[in-house]
Amino acid sequence: MDNILVPADDALMALRKDWLDTIATERRLAAHTVNAYERDTRQFLTFLCGHIAGPVRLADISVLRPADIRAYLAFRRRNGAQARTLGRDLAGIRSFLRWLEKRGLANAAGVRAMRAPKQPKSLPKPLNADDAIALSRADSQLAEEPWIAARNAAVFCLLYGCGLRISEALGLSPGDFDGAPDALRITGKGNKTRIVPLLPAALAAVQEYIRLCPHHLAPEGALFIGVRGKKLQAAIIQREMQAMRGALGLSDKATPHALRHSFATHLLAAGGDLRTIQELLGHASLSTTQVYTGVDTGRLLEIYDRAHPRK
Repeated sequence: MDNILVPADDALMALRKDWLDTIATERRLAAHTVNAYERDTRQFLTFLCGHIAGPVRLADISVLRPADIRAYLAFRRRNGAQARTLGRDLAGIRSFLRWLEKRGLANAAGVRAMRAPKQPKSLPKPLNADDAIALSRADSQLAEEPWIAARNAAVFCLLYGCGLRISEALGLSPGDFDGAPDALRITGKGNKTRIVPLLPAALAAVQEYIRLCPHHLAPEGALFIGVRGKKLQAAIIQREMQAMRGALGLSDKATPHALRHSFATHLLAAGGDLRTIQELLGHASLSTTQVYTGVDTGRLLEIYDRAHPRK
């Protein structure tokens, strides 16, 4: 943290050093966070030097406007910084200015008025079809108890074969499978109900689990249960998936939710239309499905051009 590298006067640099010491010792922020904040504020002060055409003084900091902050963020974006980086930049600047404001040395109203850039939605990467199928087979499971292996396989099979959320799969009852149905009625987010086709392989996996389960399963009770006979918790399935990742050599991106993502992506790749996939997933809007499956505008136009009856 060499002051010579920052175009600011000694008084401001002394205050900046006190702030960095405070967040490291009193607030006990992680070392990498402190280092990031040091770098972010250094870059900001360097920008301000050019912005105001001279070394930065405390007086310059105290009269910063939202327009000055926006100019800096625009400068950083032009130089390749992404939304996540810009958000952290803003967090570091905001922390420093608030620290100064508490000491009556600056007004942080300008930076408080700034919203962090919208972060891109982070979605799990889909598995390839072979890995998704392997995860949902009973003979791939690591559990020694046959009924637990069958249970885990049935859950994974429903996530991949029906595109269910893990909460939806764990919310099913044995009665939902009476009469060997070919579809399930699923109640998802917002109590929205949808009909999802039930693949024969998924039905067979659930039936095998029910056959092997040593506990009584009430028709209206929980279908999937733990070793003590109580409703299975999502954390158990997440731990099972973590163990499966190591055994099958899969990446950290292989999660229960990634199986649902794989369901949608593989359907789309095989020619499924977005509207149908939207209904199967229980998304409220088509735009959500588009983002979820990684479809771009070109792909949408390709589907439209191929499918529209008037060419």
